[in-house]
This record gives sequence, structure tokens and C-alpha cells, in this order.
Amino acid sequence: MNSFPIRIGTRGSKLALVQAHEVRSRLMAAHGFSESDISIEVISTSGDRIQDRPLSEVGGKGLFTREIEEGLLEGRLHMAVHSSKDMATDLPQGLYISAFLPREDVRDVFISRSGAKLADLPVGAVVGSASLRRQALLRRLRPDLELIIFRGNVQTRLSKLQAGAADGTLLALAGLNRMNMADTATEILDPISFPPAPGQGAICIESCLANERIAELVAPLSDPATSLALTVERSFLAELDGSCRTPIAALATPKNGKVQFHGMILTPDGSQMFEAFEQADEGDAEVLGRATARKLLAQAGPEFFESWVP
Repeated sequence: MNSFPIRIGTRGSKLALVQAHEVRSRLMAAHGFSESDISIEVISTSGDRIQDRPLSEVGGKGLFTREIEEGLLEGRLHMAVHSSKDMATDLPQGLYISAFLPREDVRDVFISRSGAKLADLPVGAVVGSASLRRQALLRRLRPDLELIIFRGNVQTRLSKLQAGAADGTLLALAGLNRMNMADTATEILDPISFPPAPGQGAICIESCLANERIAELVAPLSDPATSLALTVERSFLAELDGSCRTPIAALATPKNGKVQFHGMILTPDGSQMFEAFEQADEGDAEVLGRATARKLLAQAGPEFFESWVP
């Protein structure tokens, strides 16, 4: 493997490219590299190509990473840049998350064609979303709405909205901020009543365990607070065996040597919800996530999860 260029793998959406360029800029700043030292390689993923069905029906989160991870394992790529919320908890053998960048805003936003807030939509209004978590939370807050599947990147979904395919949609504020599009949001949703997906707002770098050189290069990019928060959220997800078939929300917040954690599980129709607010020392981050998951599993009971099977 040649020393240069360092090849970064990414999806081809505008947001994915913005995130990959952020990683390149941080590598350049940390190590004095030039742009020509780092190439950004666009990889088409199954998740980008399949637009007509929910991810839960065609393979889950791995559809956004599989082809990129193949490039890492085959040595065609040196590192990959992902949205952390797209990452499965079980990675292919030989790969790991080598860094989490400082986290952006974790909240979701509602965007409507009319400028109305979520609570002000008329009965029967149509809202588009591909996320089971967002759908379940919407059904819990507004069971009178009609929900439809909205797949595609940010620009695709906004185009569908403007074309009249729905009255409103939901997106992550982090992505809008990164693309300087926050002004498209009609309403920023409260993260207590509408908690985010595990990992939302955080960019991660994935690389090969065997590549010590890449590990050394990305180490200065990793943000300790984000890494700590994601340890809690991903352990919570792992204990629940979370995938795109499961409506799960999680948010960990490090503060003064402690980690505060809000975990939630819902049935897809939003009719049942269990949540917990817990706290632990930073050193117990993984234990906190797993223990909270087990607590909610015990409260919900085995019959709760029958509705999670598509």
C-alpha cells in the first residue's frame, strides 16, 4: 500500500461528501497534509440504490456501509467516513470505528410545506419518513396523521416535499447544519419528547484493525466526549440487538465526570413506549448502556417485541 494518497471512502450524497471533506480538512490540519495527499472515493451503496422500500425490509443499516467496508477489507480504501447512526453494532471482522468527530446538534427537525409546526398540522395531514423511530414517535404524538415512506438523501426528500408528496417530513438538524441549510427547518423538536437515534449527529471514521498507520493518523481527530457518549448509546443498541427493524432512541450526555443517559424503546405503532433516565460514572459508560437496555427489556416483557418482526 502506497503512503499517498490516503483514500477515504464515502457515499455520494451531498451530506456524505461534506462529512468526508471535513475529515480530510481535519487530517490536513493535524498532520500538515495537502489536498493531493488525501483522495475522496465515492462508493455507491445498496442503501442509496434501493429507494422504493423501507430499510427494515431489505437488510437494515448495513446497506449504507457494505460496499465501503468491502473496499476497506480489500485495501482499496484506507478509511471510511460514515454517519454514526448508520453503523451497525456488529462490524465485519477486522474493522473498527477508529474515531468519532465532535458531535453536532443531536435534535430532529420538522419541515412542512406550509410552515406549520407539527402540533398545528390538520388531522389527516401526510408526513413522510423512512425511520421507524421517527414514525413511532410521530404516531405517539399525532396518531391522526397519515405516515408514508420517504427514502433518499436530504435533497431528494426535500424535493419530494416541495413536489407535494407530503405535507411535512423530518430530518436531522446536524445534517442541515453541516450543509448550511438549517433555515429550511420549520420546527426544532424537543429531544426529551422526540429523542434522537443512537449516534445521531456524530461523524465516525472506520478503518482496519491491522492498519496501525491509519490509527495513528486519525487518533488526533477523535473527540473524547463524543466517543464516551457513543459508547453508551451503541452498547444500549447492541444489548437490544438494534437494527432498522427496531424503533429505538438514545442520547448520552457526558457532564462533570458523569454520563447522563436517556434510552427509549417503542412499538412501531407508537402505542407502547418504555423509557429510562439513568446516570453513571464515565468509566462505566458501556455498563450504563447495557444495563439500561436490560431494564427496559424487563419492563416491556417478551410480548412487546413481537410487533418488531416485519
